[in-house]
Amino acid sequence: MRTLLLRSLFARPVTIGAPSPEDAALAEVGAALEAQARRLFGRSITIREVDAGSCNGCELEIHALSNAVYDVERFGIRFAASPRHADVLLVTGPVTKNMKVALERTYAATPNPKWVVAVGDCACGCGIFAESYATVGSVEAVLPVDLHIKGCPPRPIELLRGLLALLKSATSG
Repeated sequence: MRTLLLRSLFARPVTIGAPSPEDAALAEVGAALEAQARRLFGRSITIREVDAGSCNGCELEIHALSNAVYDVERFGIRFAASPRHADVLLVTGPVTKNMKVALERTYAATPNPKWVVAVGDCACGCGIFAESYATVGSVEAVLPVDLHIKGCPPRPIELLRGLLALLKSATSG
């Protein structure tokens, strides 16, 4: 017991190091995303995240966007508690039968123009929970989806790249 306590006392934490705040890829994607949002809206972009039945893996990565490392508010990206203030709905997880109506109401409450982004393999229809008896399927089975960001879960930088691709397609078309 004493050996175990001594070993754990001097052991280093088993974690992966966070990206540097000056990470070049993050700064480049964030600045491009901010420029696209300002060009399209004349202001920042507001996101409403909806968990339609996920395992919370995607939520952890989405929440990481707001932490001190990524700090996406410096790029003009904000999260809103109400869909009435949102431009983009980030939907995670396969849509469970219990969340179908809530997701449809959230979509209806979001003002136009609005975009729906399916985040994660389950939301895109290829995750392990997508074909469960408790779900109605992927997000696309309930709402029109403008962008799919695959991954289980997708990393924060992939989320930013996906949002950038969405805004680029919106401004070009």
